[in-house]
Amino acid sequence: MADRSYLERLSKELAEAGKLIEAGWIGYRIAVVPPDAPLVQLEECKLAFFAGAQHLFSSLMTVFDPGGEEPTEPDMRKIDLIDKELRRFAEQWELQFSKAKGSA
Repeated sequence: MADRSYLERLSKELAEAGKLIEAGWIGYRIAVVPPDAPLVQLEECKLAFFAGAQHLFSSLMTVFDPGGEEPTEPDMRKIDLIDKELRRFAEQWELQFSKAKGSA
């Protein structure tokens, strides 16, 4: 079983060391994965998490306009669409997984 405070400290250290995706994985693990999850579940979840990050990054590198150092209007539109898609996902996730407050 993972110690939550240890995982939180490790997440911050990784982000500062340039391992933002690893830090995100740890945050996801804290929020979603049961502390007593078996090793195979941890491995499969981490694989899926990193695959999603790799897909997003490689897709951005493919669809951005080549050549310029500054983002173009079409680049910014693509980023805006990605932002909207991820915000919708986060809202749905929050509704699905947040605990109800109050009492019945």
